[in-house]
Amino acid sequence: MISQILIAIAAGCASAAMAASIVSGALISLVLAYFSPLPLIVTAIGWGPLAAAIGGGVAAIGLGAMSGFTNFIGYTVAIALPACWLGHLCLLGRSRADGNAAPASLEWYPVGHILVWIAGLAAIVVSAAVLAIGPDAASITGTLRSVLLSVLGLNENGISLESQQRIDAVVSFAPAAVAMSWVLMLTLNLWLAAKITATSGRLSRPWPDLKAAALPPMTLVALCVAAAFCFSGGVLAILAKIATSALMMAYALTGLAVLHTLTLGLKSRAFWLGSTYAFVLMFGWPLLALAALGLADAAFGLRRRYLRARPPPLPAP
Repeated sequence: MISQILIAIAAGCASAAMAASIVSGALISLVLAYFSPLPLIVTAIGWGPLAAAIGGGVAAIGLGAMSGFTNFIGYTVAIALPACWLGHLCLLGRSRADGNAAPASLEWYPVGHILVWIAGLAAIVVSAAVLAIGPDAASITGTLRSVLLSVLGLNENGISLESQQRIDAVVSFAPAAVAMSWVLMLTLNLWLAAKITATSGRLSRPWPDLKAAALPPMTLVALCVAAAFCFSGGVLAILAKIATSALMMAYALTGLAVLHTLTLGLKSRAFWLGSTYAFVLMFGWPLLALAALGLADAAFGLRRRYLRARPPPLPAP
């Protein structure tokens, strides 16, 4: 028990230091802040959510004592709680219908459901941050516009009409972009944490088949409802855009799983997958194609049709 507490405190100190490094302004601090949930998620998966909660509490209290109550709340909501909850979901398992309770025979919480939770947590965190800016759409967009102008070093009165239109477009898309990046950040941290615990031998569940990851059917309904509210206007439209973008990012990740499945029979599979990842990292817009692929699989069962039509492997000699 003492060792678990010490590990939890060490993970919390590491996470807090990584999150607080952003104030230095150094380029490496962005990378450290991006992976600040990683120590807590590793602790949650390897030593249990309670240990991660202790570490997250230590980190939040430390940050709050050094930089104020706002950072205490921000770290707790944005980093500590998602890390603890995602670690808890990874460890959820139940006995199968035959009553076999062996670890290899347990039915573990599906990866697709965890992706939905990641999208939901990202939408909640970004929506809370947006609502903290102001109570109405005008104040929110005004504040975001002022921040963008100050970052670019521009003056409101010294920019052309074309530049104003571009800035307005960026401001309108900014909350949705942050939600998408938050989904990617939580997913990457969770994957890395699972890899670390699996390498150390502390991963209690078998490694899942990520190619088979699929979102629950009702996710498509939720996406349609959120997309419809995007046209309502005001704060509701901003929140709807955040939810829509988070769910679309979840479908983009399942689109990667679809791509991994549909390329199983290709000799040049490594080239196509490597090219896809490279294009996503360099340009970003291929995520739209991956989201469309994920939506097509949800609607038409592309993976199911492919695996059903694929000939069985030849027997070993």
